[in-house]
Amino acid sequence: MASLFSPFRRSYNFMFRMAHEKPAIFYSCVVGAIGPVLVAVVPPIRESFGYLPAEMPPTTYPLPKLPRRPVTGYDDE
Repeated sequence: MASLFSPFRRSYNFMFRMAHEKPAIFYSCVVGAIGPVLVAVVPPIRESFGYLPAEMPPTTYPLPKLPRRPVTGYDDE
């Protein structure tokens, strides 16, 4: 039965050794592995706390509701 868990024990020892010998590489891999998990976990948590997304800003300039006057005087005939 001990041989069944041997790969997990060896990978744990490898990660433990890498955390001590090359911490920058180890922790960058840890943060990189946590990122996709957070994409799936954080939005439902935010919604449960009552987060409402901000409304989208306008993409066009609103034109005033005035009557249009035709342009004259610049050879617009």
